[in-house]
Amino acid sequence: MKEKMEFKTESKRLLHLMINSIYTNKEIFLRELISNASDAIDRYHLTSLTDDKLEKTNDYEIGIAFDKKKRTITITDNGMGMTYDELVSNLGTIAKSGTLEFLQTLKDKQAATADLIGQFGVGFYSAFMVSTKVVVESKSAISEKSYRWTSEGEDTYTIEESGRTARGTEITLHLRKDEDEENYSEFLDDWKIGKLVKKYSDYVRYPIRMDREKQIPKKDKEGKEIEDKFDTVTERETLNSMTPIWNKNKAELKDNELAEFYKSQYADYDDPAFTVWTDVEGAITYKSIVFIPAKAPYNLYSEKYEKGLQLYAKGVFVMDKCKELVPDYLRFVKGLVVSPDLSLNISREILQHDRQLKKIAANLEKKVLAELEKTLKNEREKYEKFWKEFGVNLKYGVYDGFGEKKDLLKDLVLFATVNQDKPVTLKEYVEKMPEGQKDIYFASAPNKDQVKVSPQMDILKKKGFDVLVLSDDIDEFMIQILREYDKHEFKSINQGDLDLLDDAEKEAIKSKEGESKDLLAAIQEILKDEVKEVKLSTRLSDSPVCLVSGEGLSFEMEKVISQMPGDKDMKADKILEINPNHPLFAAVGKVFNNDKDLLSDYAWILYDQALLIEGIAVKDPVGFADKMVRLMIKAAQ
Repeated sequence: MKEKMEFKTESKRLLHLMINSIYTNKEIFLRELISNASDAIDRYHLTSLTDDKLEKTNDYEIGIAFDKKKRTITITDNGMGMTYDELVSNLGTIAKSGTLEFLQTLKDKQAATADLIGQFGVGFYSAFMVSTKVVVESKSAISEKSYRWTSEGEDTYTIEESGRTARGTEITLHLRKDEDEENYSEFLDDWKIGKLVKKYSDYVRYPIRMDREKQIPKKDKEGKEIEDKFDTVTERETLNSMTPIWNKNKAELKDNELAEFYKSQYADYDDPAFTVWTDVEGAITYKSIVFIPAKAPYNLYSEKYEKGLQLYAKGVFVMDKCKELVPDYLRFVKGLVVSPDLSLNISREILQHDRQLKKIAANLEKKVLAELEKTLKNEREKYEKFWKEFGVNLKYGVYDGFGEKKDLLKDLVLFATVNQDKPVTLKEYVEKMPEGQKDIYFASAPNKDQVKVSPQMDILKKKGFDVLVLSDDIDEFMIQILREYDKHEFKSINQGDLDLLDDAEKEAIKSKEGESKDLLAAIQEILKDEVKEVKLSTRLSDSPVCLVSGEGLSFEMEKVISQMPGDKDMKADKILEINPNHPLFAAVGKVFNNDKDLLSDYAWILYDQALLIEGIAVKDPVGFADKMVRLMIKAAQ
């Protein structure tokens, strides 16, 4: 006799909410039903170990079938099955989980090994996202009778006896009709079903099988293949691999196996540059395989790029991009994490922010950095290739969060330098500092050749001091965060006083400044709208003039900030430095004493020359050319 019953959570409204709000991706209904089938087989297997009345078997299977004409898809299992009371309890009460209840009845030892998935009791109802009606036929292994449960996903369901004789459960979904932009018919395609199983349930431990039609060459009576003739046959195919790579013995895995897994899983043509394998048991248990690609993805720095690791819970794929597991500066890493301990929300689609997740993320970060440190020490060429692809990300990591990670990362940063052919670490730079050098010098430029010829290098060349070349936009911001390394301060060759003269040289400069006080004041008055100060240089020995910035904002930082949205009015203070020992300075002095009308042209040419050397555009190129022509004519007269 068929019984009509109401859901015990009393409401069509609650069921409607769960079907339409808890899950955001309709295709996961298959994952949920397969997970439930896997749990049912687990329950039977664990119960059979202690119950002599149950058959001992390993012939477990999850089956999938579909009927395009009837628009049905069916999932079967030969697990524990459900009694009448269990159907009422587990399917008639929303958020009532048979898996969770079963776990609670197991002894502690068994519970520790029972790797069951469904503990929320709502996964089954995801079927109504794609179905107008769901029919469940189930026969419990401990009951002689079988029952059919039917519901259209509203506020009632029916239960009646059925003719099922085999142990286990069969769930039949009557799919909705296609409407608007919703294509439910795609779930009646064997290719689509196979793809979903591969995506979400590839590592479920039991075989997931489906009959698939295949075309094979037709043969004649003698067994020879007939050209362009084919027979259609149906073969039972296993859709999932069942054995996760992370459950294999790492020592037995060959490098090419891991490489092939990486390439197929993450759609890369190249082998990974690094593989970091982690297996942790304790307060939190998880396994992870993290890969560093050989080359940066083409869209790594675009807004559309999503960082994150794949997340599996007990072999079931839960999330493709779990961004909480990866800090921003390691956004290029790929891989997966498998853990039975993470707290998922009710739909298993969103990870809760908990301490366990943060611990895993912190451990993975340390593991990746330890691998990079080892490579830097033992395989320098390999590390330099990595740095060429992803170095800017580590620089960002130093700067990000007000330097929160700077101590972790500072020894992994490489710099090009003026004197070295290959990039160096800060530790290597300091170790090679000549006697008498107390600061670490740097300059911002696209390449070392441009730094080499800059006038600010004059005194540093004489001293034999090396200079770090900063070529990325983030570099000076990173240096500002670091401030010093091994008690050596960072100092820009283009900013402030380098303090490299001895006392006698300082006194000589001071004396010349006194003698040239009126000249310097006159030049500054002419250039008052462009420069903060005109002074005699302590850094120039060969070049006539240079432009430096005051303390604070540098020219490079001004350029980067000007490209950012928001306030673009931040400007670096410009200081014009003149070499007091250069013949040009003596020539300007004569002009000041003998022909003050020409001084303005000289002042502007000196300033424009300094701008050009610094790589800054001249405001009035035509005016600059006119002044040069006038001086050339004057010199020829």
